[in-house]
Amino acid sequence: MPTIEFRGREIECERGQILRDVLLEADESPHNGRTNWLNCRGHATCGTCAVAIEGDASEPTTAERRRLAIPPHDRDAGLRLSCQTRVEGDLEVRKYDGFWGQRVPDSETSAASDDPTAPTDER
Repeated sequence: MPTIEFRGREIECERGQILRDVLLEADESPHNGRTNWLNCRGHATCGTCAVAIEGDASEPTTAERRRLAIPPHDRDAGLRLSCQTRVEGDLEVRKYDGFWGQRVPDSETSAASDDPTAPTDER
């Protein structure tokens, strides 16, 4: 059974579950502030559930890639939409600042500059 590390918690779930659903069921949120109420409810159209993940997850969907290519997101930032990400194994999940969770800290971008999958977008 996969374990998700999020905001200091360990959350267990079934393999194949949607990350956004797992977080919400555990009384956690992949959204910031008002986006807890103002979001597309998992249809990959708003982009407010963007998170950074490390671990075993599904490949990005077409809808996810399309949304993450639209500002303020950047397809090269390494973020994923939690509403489109299936948990395939243990994951570490980080939610960044910004309405869409798009503000990746400088320290993480410089520390991970050699990793092509690491978040690199600072806005």
